[in-house]
Amino acid sequence: MGNPDYNILSFPGLGIGEFQISPVAFTVFGRDIAWYGIIITLGMILAFLYASSRAKFEKISSDDLLDYAIFIIVCGVIGARAYYVLMKIENYNTFYDAIAIWNGGLAIYGGVIGGVLAIIGVSLVKKFNIAKMLDIVAPSCMIGQILGRWGNFMNAEAFGSETTLPWRMGIHQIGYKTYLTPIYVHPTFLYESLWNLVGFVIIHSLYKKKKFDGQVCLMYVVWYGFGRMFIEGLRTDSLMVGDVRISQLLAFVSCIIGIVLLVVFGTLAKKGKKAEEAVENNTEE
Repeated sequence: MGNPDYNILSFPGLGIGEFQISPVAFTVFGRDIAWYGIIITLGMILAFLYASSRAKFEKISSDDLLDYAIFIIVCGVIGARAYYVLMKIENYNTFYDAIAIWNGGLAIYGGVIGGVLAIIGVSLVKKFNIAKMLDIVAPSCMIGQILGRWGNFMNAEAFGSETTLPWRMGIHQIGYKTYLTPIYVHPTFLYESLWNLVGFVIIHSLYKKKKFDGQVCLMYVVWYGFGRMFIEGLRTDSLMVGDVRISQLLAFVSCIIGIVLLVVFGTLAKKGKKAEEAVENNTEE
């Protein structure tokens, strides 16, 4: 019987043999502090720091950004938990079970939905440009996703189907479960982390060149949706509605909608710029 305090993994194709990894970083007053929580918290801090730099570019004060951050984090966690629970409602019998996030169970799409609703609500109250705030938050969210997937790694979860590819991840033990013959799987946590890292670099480099408010957010939607659509198809723990991988479907739909909106708003912005130039030329004459 395996030791529940750690998992045993390997990456034989990369020359990394068996190693132990514990989901628990340390214990305080008898309560375990998980690596997942630490990594997510670090991701939130770095995301806020990045958002602060973008806020200066958009001429939004740090106090206003902090107001947004508080509501985005709270609504994001609630949304992530609600989404996960609704997809697995048969496993939750009490209200306590539903809110016990310390037992695991968060979904990124629910977090994004909750965060967007928070942005819309706060923007309406403060009378700020919603699209501009979405531009600030979108690449910041990617930072959280880049780091957050490593929380999945520490828990030895969110991996894919079996494979023989050189970068395969070997699973020798997960908690109590010990494999007599290790299984070798797609490290989908790594795929998504790297996909988001590349996307973040691209979107960050294009941020100040955006043609209209909301463009950065739409680029994020397209990039993340396109990658998640394929990565989700490899996972073995997808949230299902019947025979449909709900996150894969949402990724596909969001990617298509994002592309359409980029084309539409990009065309409108181009026409608007031409109209402004025409007016300026007439004025000069």
